[in-house]
Amino acid sequence: MSVEKEIKRVTTKSLGLLKKNGTKISALTAYDFITAKLLDESGIDLLLVGDSLSNVFQGNETTLPVTMDEMIYHTKVVAKAVNRAMVVVDMPFMSYQLNIDEAFRNAGRIMKETPAGGVKLEGGKRVAETVKKITEYGIPVMGHIGLTPQSIHQFGGYRERGKTEEEANEIVNDAKVIEEAGAFAIVLEKIPANLAKKITKSLAIPTIGIGAGVHCDGQILVTPDMLGLNTDFHPRYVRYYSDLAERIGNAVNSYINDVRNSTFPSEKESY
Repeated sequence: MSVEKEIKRVTTKSLGLLKKNGTKISALTAYDFITAKLLDESGIDLLLVGDSLSNVFQGNETTLPVTMDEMIYHTKVVAKAVNRAMVVVDMPFMSYQLNIDEAFRNAGRIMKETPAGGVKLEGGKRVAETVKKITEYGIPVMGHIGLTPQSIHQFGGYRERGKTEEEANEIVNDAKVIEEAGAFAIVLEKIPANLAKKITKSLAIPTIGIGAGVHCDGQILVTPDMLGLNTDFHPRYVRYYSDLAERIGNAVNSYINDVRNSTFPSEKESY
């Protein structure tokens, strides 16, 4: 039996075992019950209740507006649907940046008010002490380095990170520091594939890539992107696995026509 099939419930230990055995980790985002249920039943390893819900669920231009209360609400909804996957929650902008104690309280709030299996923080060296404090008290933390969307105004755009030697060395150092601080895994976003390969080989914890090449220990995409729902956003690292925007449009058009032509509901569909 394969390693992934032996795992009844994915945990931090499970993810480490998958890396050790060379089994790639699959991860996607989820923000609602039905989608989370379908993804979990399909065998996904990790579901991230991402602050990307600010973009794809709320229609904001950045991830910055989403709040702690909103993240907790969506996590509760997602977790109700999940039996196998590990559920990880993004800590939203300004929930951990002010000081370490506030970050610890907010991480604790997420774990107390939801059935989440861990939280995710963006940043490298600058959040290392925060990660250390949170993990020391038993809360699993996933790191996130490279392109960090909560710092988008500082970066001035969603460009690839780590292209210069100086920036690449900084990202390598950030990865090591976050691992040493106690993180159980780390997201590598929009960095060169060779850099992600180097980081992945240097760490004992799993790396989860998004726009970081094939050599990471796993991959994550935003679910509405990979399903072809978000047709206005198609960076090179997103592969469309379906064309749901077109399919939904066609289904709704058929429904509208049937209603207007009085072919819905039929006699069998009426009481």
